Amino acid sequence: MELTINQQSRYFDKAPESLAALLASEVGVLRKGTAVAVNNKVIPAVEWAETTLSDKDHILIITATQGG
Repeated sequence: MELTINQQSRYFDKAPESLAALLASEVGVLRKGTAVAVNNKVIPAVEWAETTLSDKDHILIITATQGG
């Protein structure tokens, strides 16, 4: 399976079970301040565990940082 994550192609032998599983492996932990879009559609955090991914999906992960 090929996924584009933050404009970088990634190949997976085994498809992630859900968006939440992908985020756990890519971001490390699911935390507040993280926003995710799949194919330009924002996915609410309450739907991450139910959201399945397909080959060639484009995923944007944005994590808020502190500073000024």
